[in-house]
Amino acid sequence: MTDIRFDDRVAIVTGAGHGLGRSHALELAARGAKVVVNDLGGSVDGSGSGSAAEDVAAEIVAAGGEAIAHRANVTVEADVADMVAQTMAKWGRIDILVNNAGILRDKSFAKMTLDDFRLVNEVHLMGSAICTKAVWEIMREANYGRIVMTSSSSGIYGNFGQSNYGAAKMGLVGFMNVLHLEGAKYGIKVNALAPVAATRMTENIMPPVMLDMLKPECVTAGLVYLVSDDGPSRVVLCAGAGGYAATKIYETEGIYLPPEEQTPEGVAANFDAIISPEGQNESQQGGEQGIKFLTKAAAHLGVSLS
Repeated sequence: MTDIRFDDRVAIVTGAGHGLGRSHALELAARGAKVVVNDLGGSVDGSGSGSAAEDVAAEIVAAGGEAIAHRANVTVEADVADMVAQTMAKWGRIDILVNNAGILRDKSFAKMTLDDFRLVNEVHLMGSAICTKAVWEIMREANYGRIVMTSSSSGIYGNFGQSNYGAAKMGLVGFMNVLHLEGAKYGIKVNALAPVAATRMTENIMPPVMLDMLKPECVTAGLVYLVSDDGPSRVVLCAGAGGYAATKIYETEGIYLPPEEQTPEGVAANFDAIISPEGQNESQQGGEQGIKFLTKAAAHLGVSLS
C-alpha cells in the first residue's frame, strides 16, 4: 500500500496546542504537510492563554517540518481571517482544515446556565463554521479541499451532563452533511471524526488503565486518512483505542396512514410498524424523505406525481 503523503499541501488544525489537535498537526507535518498550528492557549473551559501553538509549531520545525503558529480565537471572525491571510501570504494555498478546537462546560441541564450552553456551541459549532467559511472560497477556486469536523458520541448518542456539548457536536454532523453536497462539484470532501482519546478533556473522567489505551495517535490515524487525496466524503468516522467504526443515520421505511387515521391515536396504534427497522434506508439528502412520504400518499390516493 502506498504511503499517504501531504507534500505541498497546507493544513490548518485548530485547537492544535494539546491532545488530539497536537497529534493531528504533528502527524500531518511528519507526512509532508505545511501546518498552521492554531490554539488560543486556554484551559479546558476556554479561559486563560498560553504558548501552546508556538510550542507545537516549534516542535514541528525542530523535526524538519514547516509550521507557523496562530492564536486565533475561532469564534472571532477577524482573528480567523487574519490566520487565513497569513497562511495564504506564506504558502499561497489552503488544502486541509481540521476543525478540532473545543471547550467543555459540563453540568446537568438543570444546573447549566444559558451562557455556558451558548459558549460551548459558539466554540464548537460556530467556530467550525467561521473557520470553514474563511477557507471555503479558497478551496472552491482551487477545486480541492479536505475538511473535517470533530463530532462526538456525546452528541450522536447523548451523554449525561453534556447538553451543550452534545447539541454542538450533533450540529456539526448536519453541517458536514450539507457541505458534502455543496462542495462535491468543487472537489471538496467533508467528513466528521467522533474520537475517544486521552486528552485534557477526558483525563478526569476515566481511570488510568483506560487512558493508557486511548492514545490520541490512534484517532489521528483515522483523521489522516479522512483528509488524504483518496479519502471518503460524508463519513462520521469513530476512532479510539485502536478501534474504528462509522456512524450512519438510518430512517425506517415507515407506513402510510389514510386521512381518517392521521390522528394521534392512529400514530399510537401503528407505532411499532413506524419504528420497525425492516427496510430502513440511509438517505443521501433531506429531500428523499419527502419524496418517500409523497410516493406512499400518491399510491394510496391513486394519483401520479409526474
